[in-house]
Amino acid sequence: MKDVRVTHIGGPTALIEVSGWRILTDPTFDPPGRRYSFGWGTSSRKRTGPARRPEEIGPVDAILLSHDHHADNLDDRGRELLAEAPVVITTRAGARRLGGQVRGLRAWEETVLEGDDRPAITVTATPCRHGPALSRPIVGQVIGFALAWAGQQHGVLWITGDTVLYPGVRQVPRRMTVDTVLLHLGAVRFPISGGLHYSLTAADAVELCRLVRPRTIIPVHYEGWSHFSQGRQAVERAFAATPDGLGERLHWLPLSAP
Repeated sequence: MKDVRVTHIGGPTALIEVSGWRILTDPTFDPPGRRYSFGWGTSSRKRTGPARRPEEIGPVDAILLSHDHHADNLDDRGRELLAEAPVVITTRAGARRLGGQVRGLRAWEETVLEGDDRPAITVTATPCRHGPALSRPIVGQVIGFALAWAGQQHGVLWITGDTVLYPGVRQVPRRMTVDTVLLHLGAVRFPISGGLHYSLTAADAVELCRLVRPRTIIPVHYEGWSHFSQGRQAVERAFAATPDGLGERLHWLPLSAP
């Protein structure tokens, strides 16, 4: 996608720079070593820290927060950054918890980022289900984000958010054309729930990308936490096995390097 730069900070955290905008996703900046509770008998230890500290990133214009209630998407240091951002966009439930001027969206609702001397960016919330069927009352609300602005030639920039493959997320390629996708992976699992997954497996990621057919696939949310059951190697194997060259669209960003 022309004139777009994505910097992977770690986990789901990325800095998106486009047309004068600086947009941060799911800020996680705590140091490694701590174990965090995720509720209902689940927890995870943070194994690696961010590739950049917040002060090394500088001011941002907006934060896109897929959900506020799991520390692998919003940890303590990341939470401090919310007050510094002019705009925070998250779920309806998250906006109620965070308060202030946080914008809350349901799936397929839109809001617009507007600024002087910059093109407006339309942010559309996309569906997520952060676990197996019927798990939403337990795992809570999550959304992804599709970004569209004047001058795009090949489609939107889509951030999937933490989701499994289910009918809701399959709606995305039916309703919009995707040029670049930030793909949340990790095949999240917890001992208490056995083999159930709470984010995309490598195989499901392949199936989703076959539906979406993006020109560029950027994996995120696959490293740095103990509850991620699949990392880069599993994803590379799954995409390499596709007969249609889908793996050639994978772009692994060095942590912190644009």
